[in-house]
Amino acid sequence: MAPMRDNQKKGVIQSVDWFTILLFLVLLGMGWLSICGACYDFEEDINLLAPGSRTRLQLMWMGVACGVGTLVMFTDDRLYDAFAYIIYALLLVLLFITPFLAPDIKGSHSWIKIGSFSFQSAEFAKFATSLAIAKYMGRYGFSLSGNWRNFVGCLLLIMLPMGLIVMQRETGSALVYFSLFLMLYREGMPGSILFSGIAAVIYFVVGIRLADVTALDGVTSWGEYLVIMLTLLFTAAMLYIYEPHSNSEREAHLSFYRRYQMMFEVITYGIGITALASLFSVYVRAFNVAIVQLIVTGAIIIRLILAGLLRSVYRYCYIGLFALGSLVLFYSAHTILYHVLEEHQQKRVLVLLGLKDDPKGTGYNVIQAQIAIGSGGLHGKGFLKGTQTKLKYVPEQETDFIFCTVGEEQGFAGSAGVLLLFMVLLLRIIHIAERQPYAFGRIYGYCVFSIFFFHVLINIGMVLGLAPVIGIPLPFFSYGGSSLIGFTLLLFILLRIDAGRNRLRR
Repeated sequence: MAPMRDNQKKGVIQSVDWFTILLFLVLLGMGWLSICGACYDFEEDINLLAPGSRTRLQLMWMGVACGVGTLVMFTDDRLYDAFAYIIYALLLVLLFITPFLAPDIKGSHSWIKIGSFSFQSAEFAKFATSLAIAKYMGRYGFSLSGNWRNFVGCLLLIMLPMGLIVMQRETGSALVYFSLFLMLYREGMPGSILFSGIAAVIYFVVGIRLADVTALDGVTSWGEYLVIMLTLLFTAAMLYIYEPHSNSEREAHLSFYRRYQMMFEVITYGIGITALASLFSVYVRAFNVAIVQLIVTGAIIIRLILAGLLRSVYRYCYIGLFALGSLVLFYSAHTILYHVLEEHQQKRVLVLLGLKDDPKGTGYNVIQAQIAIGSGGLHGKGFLKGTQTKLKYVPEQETDFIFCTVGEEQGFAGSAGVLLLFMVLLLRIIHIAERQPYAFGRIYGYCVFSIFFFHVLINIGMVLGLAPVIGIPLPFFSYGGSSLIGFTLLLFILLRIDAGRNRLRR
């Protein structure tokens, strides 16, 4: 048995973070009350604990989750490090065979039935992937900074389960894995990669939303014009941020212009010529200004790549490739939307962007959810007294849209209280991750944070109409045993690793 410090010879009971467990129990209880509200029917006067009812089944799953959490707490925390790859491999196999075993449920093949019960393998792959990444990145001397081989290894660990989940036609569950890039950024991934991802979303939204809106000249598309302008601005910003600040005597005597010459060239030629072309198109003769923008941006990209190769300043090449990738992504956005995404996914994106009005179809869920939340007012209608949810106006109100019940019955005050509890939980997870003495525990902790953060942000965002409806559960609130046990495993493995943080490892 590993030696321990005299003042740290504590068992699991003394070392566990009881505050986080209390948060878990409070959220679990509030989630069950919300499911009660979503399942209750005025006319039928349902017994909430009747055999076969969802409220009783959820109570059973809560008991199972607490049992799983207790079991995890009494295992040796070193087992999760030792068997991380084996757990990951087993879950990959399970993900692979799921489409062949699972029946078709609303177009998805993700639920494996065993007797009267069924489970979703994708929910358990989250903790397995987190363990594998923590194991891989926790190696001695591991670094993401400047080491592309390590970065590609991390991407493979993330993309493998994503691809297998997409095969199950569970796109929403697959998108959750993108949240792990937050952990990679914390562990040294260049900020430019995270920024590129954010920029890609901006290009897609602006380009699609304003594609058919013309500028003042009546010819140029605002979407095309703004995306190319944003590409130039982002390129100039990256040239400023990633220009090395040398303390050498030679560099110290360079003027500000000489030091940031490439940035000024982008601003002068790119944005300057675009401005002149815009004025000419508006006041002299109308033409598609985007053509001029493309020519200028193409020249800037060639200039950056050549300067990078000739001077061996490879950051110029990377920034030039960023600008080129921005244009490629923008001009492929239409193809991605209409030829890659499925029809129901296209409708969700178009409704979210305000390009399609479908109150009886795709937009129905969000409209009814907003009505339910808005009807709650400041203090809500009270437990089991909601009308929108009780009369079943909100589809999937026990699962993906469970937050509607919170908003209607508890009002703004109750909804803000739930959000506050989730915020405290997320901050607590960060605190636990940061106090880990070993990289494995810290990295796993940030994986847990990233997954919880994504679920809370997107689930509540889609209920409020701020994010596309992708069908992911709200932790500890949405009905279902798979998601509840999956989130419990994620959290309690972290708590068990944290409880053993004071052990000296050999």
